[in-house]
Parts: sequence; structure tokens; C-alpha cells
Amino acid sequence: MKRIIQFIGLLGLIIPKALFGQSGQTFDLALKAIYQNTVPIVHHNEVAKLTEAHLLDTRSPEEFGVSHLLGSTFVGYDDFKMSSVAQIPKSDTIVVYCSVGYRSERIGEKLLAAGYKNVFNLYGGIFDWKNNDRAVVDSKNEPTEKVHAYNRTWGLFLDKGEKVY
Repeated sequence: MKRIIQFIGLLGLIIPKALFGQSGQTFDLALKAIYQNTVPIVHHNEVAKLTEAHLLDTRSPEEFGVSHLLGSTFVGYDDFKMSSVAQIPKSDTIVVYCSVGYRSERIGEKLLAAGYKNVFNLYGGIFDWKNNDRAVVDSKNEPTEKVHAYNRTWGLFLDKGEKVY
């Protein structure tokens, strides 16, 4: 029941965005509706300053192939395995991200449950990263403007870059 109410609330945010092009606050409200606040968040400007963090991309292989944060490692979501992070010391800083932060929050929960101590979820995911003029790279680690927009509904919140579906 709670999920249905959240979904209806999310539709109430997405429809005005689609009709009137509202951004910013609407995106923040949408994130507030889907985040469970089980993993501490970190904002794009804080991540850009980190020098010793492991960036883990929790999206699909197709999304990662279109673009990702420079230096990030693909770990996936549907097929995520703890063995993909076994080489990371449990005391190291880890930043997980996806399109907007929902899938990465789920992976962050798994990491915390496994004993990782410094796990953070990138607020707004790669969408917020790109919307704030942060660079992304393609499968060859070359700069690109392309960002996989997940789907046409969530893609409404990607204001900058070239949307790929």
C-alpha cells in the first residue's frame, strides 16, 4: 500500500514536469518520494573533491556503456554480486550511483549489511551529476554528452546532455 501511495505521489510530480518543464524542486521531490534514507547521501560537489573513493555504477551494462563517471567500476544491479567488491577494504570510502539513486541505494544497503563502513549514495545519480555540468565518459573513457535516460518518464529529469534510451 505504501508503494502505491508513493507511486501516485510520484505521478503527481512527473505530470507537471512533463507539462510545464519544471525542474530542480520537482526532481528533489521525486527523489524524496523514492529514497528510503537507508544509505547516507553525498552530493556531486562533494564527490568531485574525493580522491580516495571507489565509485560503483549500479546500472545495467547498457547504461554504463553509454556513459559513466570517470574512474567508476561497473557492478550492476540485477546481477550484483558481493564478489565484485571483494577487493575493496571494508574501511574504504565507496560511492554508489545509478540514474537517480534508487537502485544504488539498494546496493548501498547490501554493502552496509556486509560490513562496509563508509558507503554513500550519490544524490540524484548520474542525472544530477550531468545536470550540474559534471563530465561523463563513454565505454572508451572518452568525454561524451550522452547519458542513458533509463526510461522516458525518468528521462524528464535529465535536463542536460543527450538522452539515450
